[in-house]
Amino acid sequence: MAGFSSPRSTLMLLFQLLLFCVIPLSAALKFELSSQQGKNERCIRNFVGRDQLVVVTAVVSGQKGDGQVVNMHIKDSMSNEYGRPKDVVGETRQAFTPSSDTAFDVCFENVLTSGRHPNGFPTRDIELDIDIGADARDWSAIQAQEKLRPVEADLRRIEAMVTEIVQEMDYMRVREQSLRDTNESTNERVKWFAFGTMGMLVGLGAWQVVYLRAYFR
Repeated sequence: MAGFSSPRSTLMLLFQLLLFCVIPLSAALKFELSSQQGKNERCIRNFVGRDQLVVVTAVVSGQKGDGQVVNMHIKDSMSNEYGRPKDVVGETRQAFTPSSDTAFDVCFENVLTSGRHPNGFPTRDIELDIDIGADARDWSAIQAQEKLRPVEADLRRIEAMVTEIVQEMDYMRVREQSLRDTNESTNERVKWFAFGTMGMLVGLGAWQVVYLRAYFR
């Protein structure tokens, strides 16, 4: 019938929609970092789950010896350090796998080493790309090792990303259930506290009435 599409066309449409949703996530962050004398870190924060691979790729413009030194620092909220490259120029890549769910910071500082520059404070352009989980894997190497076709490699990548999304949804569901249980427990305690307070007020009012009647007699 004309109103129904074939399973193959439906699969291709789903594949294109998934690619459309995935491609924008791989865009790099570009910014300009001014040089300063002293500590002037600029940090970008992200969140990563336990045992997920993280690959941080930074491309720094300029060249060594131009009076600027760009230092890079990767750390998490639990005071763990995953890399501290010094005098970064060109492409630098750092990979790490945290042992617990945490937020991590990728920090940059541009130190002016040659005194005040004639044109003020020079800058360096930084392009930062953070890949987490399935995006961080080297799919070209996997494709060559397992002799996969490009479509098969893309499907494997999408399958891995969908698995991570399902795991994230399960984690959010568990968190939501925990928060709901905490909310219900708090409401129950507040309810009984309100009943106890009302009972104490009623008892205190009755005692005052009895006491005042006995006093005025």
